[in-house]
Amino acid sequence: MEQLVRLKDRITRAAKASGRPEDAVTLLAVSKKQPLDRIKAAIAAGQRRFGENYVDEALMKMDVLSDPALEWHFIGPIQSNKTRHLAERFDWVQTVDRVKIIRRLNAQRPTGSAPLNVLLQVNLDAEPQKAGCLPDQLEALAAAVEEAPNLRLRGLMAIPAPRSDPDEQKKVFAELKALHDRLADRYAGMDTLSAGMSGDLEAAIAAGSTMVRIGTDLFGARPD
Repeated sequence: MEQLVRLKDRITRAAKASGRPEDAVTLLAVSKKQPLDRIKAAIAAGQRRFGENYVDEALMKMDVLSDPALEWHFIGPIQSNKTRHLAERFDWVQTVDRVKIIRRLNAQRPTGSAPLNVLLQVNLDAEPQKAGCLPDQLEALAAAVEEAPNLRLRGLMAIPAPRSDPDEQKKVFAELKALHDRLADRYAGMDTLSAGMSGDLEAAIAAGSTMVRIGTDLFGARPD
């Protein structure tokens, strides 16, 4: 799969340019609305981490692919009536932004399962149409996750408003990294900063992102 090779090379070059190890950044393949044959091609090429926005679609793909080696991340807005599926079937939930969701995920994670990896989503630009907590709410949310035995706080996630200027991109990602590091001083398990997509991954990696989320540049345009 040539797209995957090119994308991994781009990520590696961005890490090197920032003085970071080649393997410092993980690729999350955003597979929402992508047909199964494209996902299977990515798996055959070695991709193992996939991000989905819609619960029902994700569950179908998990059932059809049925591969325990795959790692599934939920990266869409969370509806309260869908938390049981998230708690039972996903490895990571990247879009946690309120205490109610934390409590539901903790209560619904099956007994005997490994703790569910959680990222707190930050709405850096306070966009009313976008999910995510405000920066000043992070501390309370982090404390709530830490108190939940079936969850594991791993870091932060953000989808900043689009910016075409690389310097502006770097500035907003630097703000995100500062928020992450402030919390990481208190919560030792925080090791993940999920930030950067196809249009700004270099800026995100320069600021310290450890996971970039790429869809169309990997799979091609989604079918209508």
